[in-house]
Amino acid sequence: MLTAASRNIPSWTTAVPVLALLALVPTWGTKPPGAILAVVGVLLGGAVFAAVHHAEVIAHRVGEPFGSLVLAVAVTIIEVGLIVTLMISGGSETDTLARDTVFAAVMITCNGILGLSILVAALRRHVAEFNAEGTASALATVATLATLTLVLPRFTESAPGPEFTSGQLAFAAVAALALYALFVVVQTVRHRDYFLPDEAEADPEAHAAPPTNRETITSFALLAVALVAVVGLAKVESPAIGDAVSAIGAPASAVGVAIALVVLLPETIAAVRNAARGRVQTSFNLAFGSAMASIGLTIPAIAVASIWLDGALVLGLGSTEMVLLAITTVVGALTVLPGRATLQEGGVHLVLFAAFLVLAISP
Repeated sequence: MLTAASRNIPSWTTAVPVLALLALVPTWGTKPPGAILAVVGVLLGGAVFAAVHHAEVIAHRVGEPFGSLVLAVAVTIIEVGLIVTLMISGGSETDTLARDTVFAAVMITCNGILGLSILVAALRRHVAEFNAEGTASALATVATLATLTLVLPRFTESAPGPEFTSGQLAFAAVAALALYALFVVVQTVRHRDYFLPDEAEADPEAHAAPPTNRETITSFALLAVALVAVVGLAKVESPAIGDAVSAIGAPASAVGVAIALVVLLPETIAAVRNAARGRVQTSFNLAFGSAMASIGLTIPAIAVASIWLDGALVLGLGSTEMVLLAITTVVGALTVLPGRATLQEGGVHLVLFAAFLVLAISP
């Protein structure tokens, strides 16, 4: 959440999205030299942070758990835009990009963000406390979505390889969207109290005055500008990302990991910041909400986009990734069900995240 002093829109969060959008105009559809790519990269990173800042302003206006939902959806829109633009221009080399990016998002949120949040909260307060009912429901939804969309394609027989048929893809897309929509209703209407931070009373920033209507509308407009700039500049940077991945000898799937890391970095910072204030439930809402949005919104969007995309849409995970997903689900359940976690649980999740990164570079 933003304090009353910091919620006013800083000048850089206004200037950076506009500059990024202006930089997109001359670089779109070109292959700029290294110096220009460096500037584009800086503007891209700044636009991502600006987008999340404006999402936080809007989130503070609508309150929790709507605030976490706004952040998760904003980040997912960036992710979907990046995936679609890269798949349109990448040809057969991007057949697995959607799968790699979505799986990376799940590993980053359910191990990286979750582990860091627990670690920071436990270091400050010895034990990280949160609502077991809401968090367990979120984890169950993430596990189901991941299994339906990323595991089942490996075992279906109607289409060759780890792919869905058109009918199966349509079902997976509708099921993913329906599960995500159902969770949003449960989180924001039916059982909203399951997702509210118990520590809010001890956090003075929770009582900061919300942004005015004018500030909220301004942030909404700048958020839209930042999202457009991020998607466009990522398209400009995509050849350089691919070259960097090849230069270190990593497989093509590492491109999806790089995309997810860039997109989720501001979300990670927001979650850790909340954990440091004792708002562990908000950190978990951000982590699991991003994982659910990544699957529940990306897969339907990619399913629609596949109508116009050339080549196959490979969604099925390999055996190594399925093992990582399975142990993440089991460990996650053991972590969230007690409603309390210590440094040990945080360390376990961070080790799983480190294993994911190592295997992504050297499978």
